[in-house]
Amino acid sequence: MKILGVWDGHDSGAALMVDGAIVAAVNEERLSRRKLEVRFPSASIDSCLELGSLGAAEIDVVATCTSDVAKTVARLFPSTKEAYYQLRRRKVARGPLSGLTKWGKYWLTELGPNPLSRAVSRACLRRALGRAGLGGAELRVYDHHRCHATAAACASGYDRAVVVTIDGVGDGLSATVSVLEDGRLRQLDRTPARDSPGIFFEHVTNLLNMRELEDEGKVMALASYAARPEGNPLATLLRPRGLRFRTAAPGHALHRRLKRLQWSFPNEQFAQMAQEVLEQATVAIVREAVRRTGVPNVALAGGVASNIRLSRLIRLLPEVDDVFVFPHMGDGGLALGAALTTASETNGRLTVDLQGLALGPGYGDDEIRRMLDAAGRRYHRPSNLAEAVSDLLMQDRVVLWFQGRMEYGPRALGHRSILARPDKAALRDRLNLVLKRRVWYQPFCPSVLESDARRLFSDWKGRPDRYMTMGYTVREECRPALAGVINVDGTCRPQIVGDDCEGEFAALLRAMKRRLGVGAVLNTSLNIHGDPLVCTPEEALAVFTRSGAEALAIGPFLLDGAS
Repeated sequence: MKILGVWDGHDSGAALMVDGAIVAAVNEERLSRRKLEVRFPSASIDSCLELGSLGAAEIDVVATCTSDVAKTVARLFPSTKEAYYQLRRRKVARGPLSGLTKWGKYWLTELGPNPLSRAVSRACLRRALGRAGLGGAELRVYDHHRCHATAAACASGYDRAVVVTIDGVGDGLSATVSVLEDGRLRQLDRTPARDSPGIFFEHVTNLLNMRELEDEGKVMALASYAARPEGNPLATLLRPRGLRFRTAAPGHALHRRLKRLQWSFPNEQFAQMAQEVLEQATVAIVREAVRRTGVPNVALAGGVASNIRLSRLIRLLPEVDDVFVFPHMGDGGLALGAALTTASETNGRLTVDLQGLALGPGYGDDEIRRMLDAAGRRYHRPSNLAEAVSDLLMQDRVVLWFQGRMEYGPRALGHRSILARPDKAALRDRLNLVLKRRVWYQPFCPSVLESDARRLFSDWKGRPDRYMTMGYTVREECRPALAGVINVDGTCRPQIVGDDCEGEFAALLRAMKRRLGVGAVLNTSLNIHGDPLVCTPEEALAVFTRSGAEALAIGPFLLDGAS
């Protein structure tokens, strides 16, 4: 069976599965070059079909999700989601009705699906798919949170697990708790959209003058710069109730209450209080789910699962053996979640190999060489790329790294990366303020060999995290070796790479271990802040030219800043 997953909302994209295996997965932003794209993913569909060497007419099933009222309106009138995209990303000035627009958006998203919205959504999807040549495929439209939960369950590798999804809203819900047993997911409880922890944190992000659905990670980082208060007035706004969240007001009204409280606190304190409330409520719900089911493994998905401080606390619970976070946890992962839902229906219990998330387009050596020659750039081909790049890193040089197929998801995992040595705080500051142009308090992350990770992290527990989805505490005596990638609270979010992994990136980490004594690099995404991760060789060269980085390792070729 050939299944094409499609998501046409926030961070739209497509994913292709053939006979139960993932062949390709791409988000539209990487192709349209608009961060967190909302348009129908026509280019992503074409890319997935090309990577799978398939024509549109060969697809058996198109799987997608979400048919609530707000999503149906956006499908029926695409200009409405484009207008909100421009406002949310602050590409247009606020108008006199901007506040009312946002209030209306939050009110509308709380409405769940109904027979009319389902019928209209299917008709709109059929029309869009017909334009893409997919009119002959069977269309399956699933529940939003079911797709999040299925993605986490299938990719976790667990036979039994508590599966928790938490996001803003989708199909009238904001969170679900399920148990995976006997090859099937059974939902235990669900939180209605009215009580959304994701919307709670969105409002906090917006009140701190950041972009909601985009900058929540900055709020989490800022929270590390404030001490825990004696009392937390935000605690009354978001509480656990059994396996559900409960907010003091619906999402569209919660903003006003948060705004009144924010007035009395500095930004970092307000961020800290919001982070603490989210942590306490979620941890309580997970503990209750584990207690009721007796299942000690936890799988997480949904946008709130990107909060690494939260996932770390869950991992460290004494009653929890292991935690898996689906690596494309937000709505950008729904295309693959929908495809996995169809595959699970067809094949029963399905365990999938994420293939290191190298699921996007790749480019051959000859193609890269032709691009460099056409651009008139000088380059050479070292006999050992990993050794040559590690030499540059040890000279405190910043190296752009473009290798293999593009990563799927929000993290650079050694395919489209900017690299530096991990032990220099000055390099971190230069990257943040000059090259990446990010806020100063947002930390960078390391990629670390597994053998070193066991030694570096004091709270190591369970299997290694291959996808940068979890926080770990760095041992005091090891912190100088990771000075450039540690948060102010002593934690970091590592990608943990197996010592025996093949490929240039693992070879680079082994080369760094010989030189530095620890197999680690600072690894951040290959882009200018605010732009999507680069996809093509041309885009990598453009970032190299704009950024002022000293070197670019692209395929087997190496350029330096003087070339």
